[in-house]
Amino acid sequence: MRMATTLPADPTLDEIRAALAPLIADNAAFDGFGNEALADAATRLGVDIDVAKLAFPGGARDMVDAWFADIDARMAERWPAGKLATLKIRERITTLVETRIALLAPRRESLRRALALLALPTNAPHAAKLGWRAADLMWKLAGDTATDFNHYSKRTILGAVYGSTMAVFLNDESEDFAETRAFLARRIDQVMRFESWKHRRAARAIERPSLARFVGRLRYPGR
Repeated sequence: MRMATTLPADPTLDEIRAALAPLIADNAAFDGFGNEALADAATRLGVDIDVAKLAFPGGARDMVDAWFADIDARMAERWPAGKLATLKIRERITTLVETRIALLAPRRESLRRALALLALPTNAPHAAKLGWRAADLMWKLAGDTATDFNHYSKRTILGAVYGSTMAVFLNDESEDFAETRAFLARRIDQVMRFESWKHRRAARAIERPSLARFVGRLRYPGR
């Protein structure tokens, strides 16, 4: 478990929320994401419980959100864009997902509880938001600057890969999560082959005459 973070003298609710999040996750394996986990985290951090509750107005869902945001931040700290730039694109994405696995590994039961909470029908939109946020950050760190349809398709595909990898990870008892890493490698290989096919198809594309324009000329020949 991580040591309690030292807060500044006059912390904001955002700072309290960020500091409490990993401590709540420490307890969530036993208590779930609820008041007991929050109370213990607040005690460890030296925060009044009523103030701690103010940092999570949405309750358990906000606690999970804050924990995943902490994972996002720690991943970005370990692999800033400049450091990733030395790797090939496939290696960048693989490295980022594997880093998330390493960060989540000590709290795998907490992750199980978090995903079960997000799987509730009422939390489906929020679950989609968190998945998109993680995929978006990974692509940005990997150097993606697409603003067209590819921007959305890349994140949608990576979100699906990440989600399925987490499902394998939750039940992986192999050494150093070898089965999860092999599964991830296969999925990313499939994605890279698809992206390669798209690039080849675009490169082969040639400008073809417009059928509508041709028919229009037959009906209304130039004079």
